[in-house]
Amino acid sequence: MLLGVLALLALWELGSILLASDLLLPSPRKTLLALFKLMSTRGFMQALGMSLFRILLSMAVAIPLSLIVGIPAALHWRIRAFMRPLFLVIAATPVLSIILIAFIWFGQERTPIFSAFLMMFPILTSNIMAGIQSADPKLREVLDLYKLSEFKKLRYLYIPSLLPYLLAGLHSALSLCWKVVVAAEVIVQPRYGLGTGMQMAKAQLETTELLAWTTATVLMAALTESIFLMYKGKVHDR
Repeated sequence: MLLGVLALLALWELGSILLASDLLLPSPRKTLLALFKLMSTRGFMQALGMSLFRILLSMAVAIPLSLIVGIPAALHWRIRAFMRPLFLVIAATPVLSIILIAFIWFGQERTPIFSAFLMMFPILTSNIMAGIQSADPKLREVLDLYKLSEFKKLRYLYIPSLLPYLLAGLHSALSLCWKVVVAAEVIVQPRYGLGTGMQMAKAQLETTELLAWTTATVLMAALTESIFLMYKGKVHDR
């Protein structure tokens, strides 16, 4: 991984030398200095905090709703058939259209949250359904034989079965969530947000600052993914 990062930085430096224009591509050093300058401002920390808050809130809404829909859908084909058109529509609709429609419905502050939730919901629900359906059929027959309640079946059979799939879905959705939230912030420009900072830098033709905001977003996405993978590893070790 370190070699890949160094190679990317070398290509970035080479590109900045060849273009010889900070307007087109500033060097990594200048971008890093601009990032440190941004980090010392109150506005940057507010933007970072709000973007992270929107991501966490969208996940906090998407996870329970996905469980509420995904578990019964996995157990009953009629519910799966009912939900399938909704998932197909969400998958086929461009993210930009979702953001613009959400902006009309919810305004600046809620649009990034709703857009990220709508992107995460089908992913998490599909993974939960796959996890439920992967439950050991022989163990299911044993539980039926002993006439255990649906709650105990859920606790001892379905939850252990769906947990790895749920974590895999969260992993896939996390990086997508960062992209959608920041893209929505760029378009609708809430008061604080990483995307709002990018849009302001772009409007002022401050390419170095734009890349600094982008670098901050990439680093935060990588940090949250690393924290999630650590938690995922602990869950698997139990």
